[in-house]
Amino acid sequence: MAGHGHGGHEGGDKRIALLISILALFLAVAETGAKSAQTEALSRNVEASNLWAFFQAKTIRQTTVSAMADLAELERSVARDEATREAIQRQQATWRGNAARWESEPATGEGRRELAARAQSAESRREKSMSAYHLFESSSAAFQVAIVLSSASIVTGVAALALGGAGLGAVGLVLGLVAVVAPTALHL
Repeated sequence: MAGHGHGGHEGGDKRIALLISILALFLAVAETGAKSAQTEALSRNVEASNLWAFFQAKTIRQTTVSAMADLAELERSVARDEATREAIQRQQATWRGNAARWESEPATGEGRRELAARAQSAESRREKSMSAYHLFESSSAAFQVAIVLSSASIVTGVAALALGGAGLGAVGLVLGLVAVVAPTALHL
């Protein structure tokens, strides 16, 4: 009888070892997902920063040429000869045309409006990636604790620890799936 009881315990240990292996596999996938999401978030953050810097540079150029066009109006009003007034007026038209073009350039996507939209899009993708990262990290933590509980069940012989490990593994799996499918659905 003692040998039979030992064999039953050994079969349970094998099932728990298999559970631990599966949890470790899911842990590796969650860690890979977390790293990927983190890298994506960092890339989108750099992209958004670069686009906002370009936006600011356009704004400065636009403000400068608009101010120059306004200042030239004073010069034009005091100019004595017609040729000078016409030259100033042509330059003003060029400056104002450039300022208007810099506001919106749909063809190049480099007008202020387009740059702001692109930067906001990058920020949105960054936030989505950060949400996925946090979910993957929470998923990884659940898998790690599940592995510890399952391992402890082998040492202690307490089956409830293995059940707790399986339950936490299920929680980790759900969090990982949410990170992939709808990362902004949960906020942890």
